[in-house]
Amino acid sequence: MKTLLNHFKLDKAHSRNIALCLGAVFGMGFFLAFLIECNLGTDPFTFMNVSVSDRLHMTFGNWQLLLNVFLFIPVILTGRDQIGLGTLANMVGIGYVADFFRWLWGRVLPEAVFTEFPVRAVIFAVALACFIVSAATYMNADMGVAPFDADATLLSRLFPKVPFMFVRMAWDGLTIVIGMLCGGIPTPGAVIMVFALGPIITAVGRFLHEKVLR
Repeated sequence: MKTLLNHFKLDKAHSRNIALCLGAVFGMGFFLAFLIECNLGTDPFTFMNVSVSDRLHMTFGNWQLLLNVFLFIPVILTGRDQIGLGTLANMVGIGYVADFFRWLWGRVLPEAVFTEFPVRAVIFAVALACFIVSAATYMNADMGVAPFDADATLLSRLFPKVPFMFVRMAWDGLTIVIGMLCGGIPTPGAVIMVFALGPIITAVGRFLHEKVLR
């Protein structure tokens, strides 16, 4: 609890980090809406959640929040060092921001934007790049991590001899399998992201931390 309260200090550094965190969470939800609609690949967690929510006839935001609450339990019990304002913002914000803009796109943008090439590919590439920058900013704001990411860290602590990279790849791979069992069809982009998204976000985050956020 003390760790969580530390994130609510309103000195200059924390105010900046709070703004970065909330802006990055909004950005992830905003650009995730494009990625879902383009259907050329999302991060593995989103692929699973879209597949499950469609199967259960729930909105993406409602299902993601419900799952995040469940995933948050082991973090509260054994990983409180992973909790911060960003944890709560991620749990609640991303799914509902994505839902809102998916609803908005369906009313103001022609369907061809998300179905016809080359426009579809361009939108996907731009949205993916912006999603990565948003995710890297979120992680480097030092305001806690999402339950899904925190659980991967807790899982790696149970297997200290296994490099975290492999634990994370297995964790992401599991979401692909669950998504497929729920009727989702993984695109090549989604499969590639199992192996590439984490390292890319880490590299972008390192650059932002050294050149921008410092």
